[in-house]
Amino acid sequence: MPGFHDRPIIYEVNTGIWLNELSAKYQRRVTLDTVPSQEWDFFASFAVNSVWLMGIWKRSPEGRQMSGSVPDWIDEFRSILPDFKPDDVAGSPYCIQEYSVELSFGGPAALASARDSLKRRGLNLILDFVPNHVAPDHPWLTDHPEFFIQSENGNPPGRQDLFANINGRWLAHGRDPYFPPWPDTIQVNAFSPALRQAAGQTLVRIASQCDGVRCDMAMLLLNEVFHRTWGDLAGSPPPVEYWTETISTVRRQFPEFLFIAEAYWDLEWTLQQLGFNFCYDKRLYDRLVHENANSVRSHLRADLSYQNRLLRFLENHDEPRAARVFAPARHRAAATAVATLPGGKLYHDGEFTGRHTKVSVHLGRRPEEPVDRALLDFYASLLEASATISEAGGRWQLLEASGWPDNQSCQNILAWSWTSAERRFLVAVNFSDGPSQARILLPWSNLASGSWRLHDLMTPDVFECGGPEIASHGLYVDLQPWRSHVLSFERLG
Repeated sequence: MPGFHDRPIIYEVNTGIWLNELSAKYQRRVTLDTVPSQEWDFFASFAVNSVWLMGIWKRSPEGRQMSGSVPDWIDEFRSILPDFKPDDVAGSPYCIQEYSVELSFGGPAALASARDSLKRRGLNLILDFVPNHVAPDHPWLTDHPEFFIQSENGNPPGRQDLFANINGRWLAHGRDPYFPPWPDTIQVNAFSPALRQAAGQTLVRIASQCDGVRCDMAMLLLNEVFHRTWGDLAGSPPPVEYWTETISTVRRQFPEFLFIAEAYWDLEWTLQQLGFNFCYDKRLYDRLVHENANSVRSHLRADLSYQNRLLRFLENHDEPRAARVFAPARHRAAATAVATLPGGKLYHDGEFTGRHTKVSVHLGRRPEEPVDRALLDFYASLLEASATISEAGGRWQLLEASGWPDNQSCQNILAWSWTSAERRFLVAVNFSDGPSQARILLPWSNLASGSWRLHDLMTPDVFECGGPEIASHGLYVDLQPWRSHVLSFERLG
């Protein structure tokens, strides 16, 4: 069975909110080392192999104060929590003062205990690394100001919203070149050899405490992107990429350590070549949300060596909730596609139960929402079906669906197969709001010899098909809007 390194299936949880909710549930302070065993069992009950404890590191007190004072952010908090109180502001987990475990979460020993609890259940631990910026009260600001982007010749900058005056120096705020700067952060200089060395040492310490990291906005550190963003303020691009240096530093001590890139702008392949095991597949997400089956199919024609190293998702803490973005039927169709494609998978706490409210990472509390039991049951069946396919292993292949001159609804049907030495599976998804029919050409030899029983892994449905018919003309499927088949093939006789 493909495992963590071949196909990570990750469950993301906001650590601060989770521990706060557990504390309320059990009427005592719950830290990572005192989480009741049944709560760890909850993660293991899903067919996942990894848990991402998002936001584990020490948050900046200065950043927390800023989080509670920006008017636009306060308006957002009130829209999320109608009963919002200032104490609800926890500060951004991406405004990191220090890569040590929050003391309120129990500190480093508690994290080690949590990792052990996960390991006993066959689960790996993913943590965060934020390479692009640090908090304004990070120790490097005092000890190593040379690590940061500074205004030209130390003079006051023309645009003071891009810089902060810290200890008499004008230091840049962290930023994505297409958006305003993040005012609670300070921008590191990715071209600085000393900064790279310090970042590598930080990553080694992180790697000693977990099995992999999700690297925030990883593409911002690429030489070309960084130079385009900061120009002469960064100096000359080094001959070696930031990620080549830092990843190799970690892999010398932890060769199996997993690197996941939050990546956009069609830079996923570039980051894979620099050492990342997996990169976000934001393109697939956007197509599933906004486009049709032809668009999704086009995306899935990419080389399999590339697709095997993409991390697919319908939700994470940066995206709106899937239950809000997708109509219920489309949600299930998209989820079926994601769960049965090659590559890794990322699921977000609350996705399975139909939460609608996207919670700001600055908050330590989220609103109560009812559980969508039907959606939860659907995801339980889907993850079980996905696990059955994964356990068989095998090779994925995109399939063609053909129609008839007077019926081209086949264009709405996405289809692929998984083939191993002993098992064969077919996934067919009607990614449209109309009934669709197609003949799906199967890639397997010896179909014509005998008959076949097809079990739908998502329903009690069982079908029997003659081998010569499907070998000659393909498997006929007739799917109602947004409906799917996840079929296991069994030879009869």
